[in-house]
Amino acid sequence: MAKCAICEKSLNYGNKLSVTRSHISKRTSRTWKPNLRTVKIMVNGEPKKIKVCAKCLRSGKVTKA
Repeated sequence: MAKCAICEKSLNYGNKLSVTRSHISKRTSRTWKPNLRTVKIMVNGEPKKIKVCAKCLRSGKVTKA
């Protein structure tokens, strides 16, 4: 699965809870995927495409080409 090139964020696993009558009756597994964007950046004077999560883009850890 794809992951962020900066912070290495990838899939997370957990439980999806079914709540009925204030009791948790069933649990099924689910996944959370990172919000990845393909961005063109400059590396050693050359443009390169990498996958970066939206949080790294917003915080300014990556500068676009």
